Amino acid sequence: MRAVEAVVVLVVGSTALGSTAVAARPAAQAPAAPSPRPPAPAPPSAAAPVTGPARAAEAPPTEVTLGVAIFPTAVFLGSFNAGQGQRYYLFGSTASFGDLVTYYRGVLKDRGELVFDAPAVHMFDTGRFREESMAFPPSVTVKDYTWGGSGGYLNPIRGAQPARFPTIIQIVPNTAP
Repeated sequence: MRAVEAVVVLVVGSTALGSTAVAARPAAQAPAAPSPRPPAPAPPSAAAPVTGPARAAEAPPTEVTLGVAIFPTAVFLGSFNAGQGQRYYLFGSTASFGDLVTYYRGVLKDRGELVFDAPAVHMFDTGRFREESMAFPPSVTVKDYTWGGSGGYLNPIRGAQPARFPTIIQIVPNTAP
């Protein structure tokens, strides 16, 4: 009688990193010897400073680019890809949440809407949302980062003053024609 070797394939469930398949070896086959390890890399010298990847400083957008006024003492923190060809722009401010809401009510001639009480978030629509071509509605959003005893939004520039911003302004420009 002839012996038949069988190979069993086990499929391990999907994980956040993807699906994994493992093949079991036939029992009669000896496991392969482990491959030799490559030599360990030399530790970095103490004289060479460790630095992160160089990132060019992003130029702050203008009020013309954004289509809306920027609070006079606001500090540009950066812009982020919102998807569908849109960007949103973050500004930090040492002004209070109430002062910023009052400022944008006057500048935009719109009362806006308090969308959350805690933490306080006030939103002003600045254009029509087009779901087929936009990820975010064109708007100015003001958020209180001191809620619940928080010290504020961390300044992304180490050592810069202020170390934290009590209030953040997010501007999504109107990209529609």
